[in-house]
Amino acid sequence: MTPSRKLMCGLAAVMLTPSIAFAQSSACLQPAEKTAFDIRALQSQLMVVALTCGQQDDYNTFVTRHQRELATAFRNVAGHFRRTAGSQHQRQLDQYITNLANGQSQVGISRGSFFCREQSGLFQQATAAATPVELSQLSVAREVPQAISTQPCPERPGRAATTQTRNQRQQPAASQPRRTASGATPASATR
Repeated sequence: MTPSRKLMCGLAAVMLTPSIAFAQSSACLQPAEKTAFDIRALQSQLMVVALTCGQQDDYNTFVTRHQRELATAFRNVAGHFRRTAGSQHQRQLDQYITNLANGQSQVGISRGSFFCREQSGLFQQATAAATPVELSQLSVAREVPQAISTQPCPERPGRAATTQTRNQRQQPAASQPRRTASGATPASATR
């Protein structure tokens, strides 16, 4: 390659880099996608633990118990890549899954004999989880390695206020102060 051609290729790479970085940073994870990515990371981690620590039966129990949640998580992860990568979505999805498994395997290798001890109890916790949110929370709490650094989408204005109002309506009546006919609470009326 001639020196001028190398220079042109280098300039083209520098000029294209900001647009690539912007495309990656402008995509964010919707709440369902964030939960799905956490679940996929947990499933992948459990697969690595099963293979490394000889816990294939525990993995099969986990997959059987959470088959519906795992399928939904996969669809939401794939949907994220369809939404953000367009015609490259399948390649991006495959790359994510490969990077996730490879990264988690490398962590297991680097931890050596400590890895299986550090992961003890993970199958029991994951199998006992009752909801996708609990699986996601377990993944975050156990700091399961993730192969995507995309941030969650910012909450839409008004949504926090709506959630707060809904939560207030759902509080049991015993936790809300009662008012007497004079407008005072029972505790202040007896003073």
